[in-house]
Amino acid sequence: MKNDIIEKIESLPPLPNSVIELENFRRRPDKEPIELLKIIEQDPLIITTLLRVANSAMFGFRSEVETPSRAVNLLGINFTISIALGSVVQDLIKSNLSAYSISTDDFLMASNLASNIINNWVGEIDFGLKEELLLPAFLQETGKFIISELIQEQSKVEEFQQALKEDKLLSEIEEEFTGFSCSRITANIFKHWNLSHNLIFTIGFVGKIDQCPEEYQRRVKILEVVKILTDIREPLGDACVERALALAGKYGLEVEPLVNAIDRIKVKIEEE
Repeated sequence: MKNDIIEKIESLPPLPNSVIELENFRRRPDKEPIELLKIIEQDPLIITTLLRVANSAMFGFRSEVETPSRAVNLLGINFTISIALGSVVQDLIKSNLSAYSISTDDFLMASNLASNIINNWVGEIDFGLKEELLLPAFLQETGKFIISELIQEQSKVEEFQQALKEDKLLSEIEEEFTGFSCSRITANIFKHWNLSHNLIFTIGFVGKIDQCPEEYQRRVKILEVVKILTDIREPLGDACVERALALAGKYGLEVEPLVNAIDRIKVKIEEE
């Protein structure tokens, strides 16, 4: 199956101009909201996704967000870029997630949850680090689209879904079936598209901390904790939270701010 994964990644279409413009904009030190709006307004899919995310339960804004400019103002530039890039990337891969028994909307909300955890947890600790991690957190599970497609093509959906019921890390199950971790597949997708090395390395070493260069280790550890919390089988479920907190403690990460972030997000979701 490894060769099939490589072939699928190599056959992906090139990035549209909107993504190239977003990536160039993201790397700039001076970012103006009005310039971001000009880029995203070229793509109706981005606008639709952005407004859907802004109006989700996780944010709980007091009134409906009806315009892209208000969404950008409320969510912030980097959060908006994450959503924009994520929506286009998922559309480019043109697959479904039926092997996981979830919809693309379910996936979007899990991705949104991942960025929201970064915003609430890491934002309390290190603003600069939070800004760096919003995008990889949102995009780190992109490889699931290719995994799902291959599982379907190999007629292993029933076997895969049975494995998903086991009390195992989702990343372990994915690697058992494909030979690659989802993180590695995602990193290779972004390498194929010549996206930034920081994005590729930060995602690619999740779950492989012993192989990770020292300069990326803190970022990778945080993403691994977030990955467990947003397991698509039960995002923020009790078992996920227990595992994630244990791993955060093992890694020497800030556990109390993480607990506070989880509690705040759960309250917002329950209020909806």
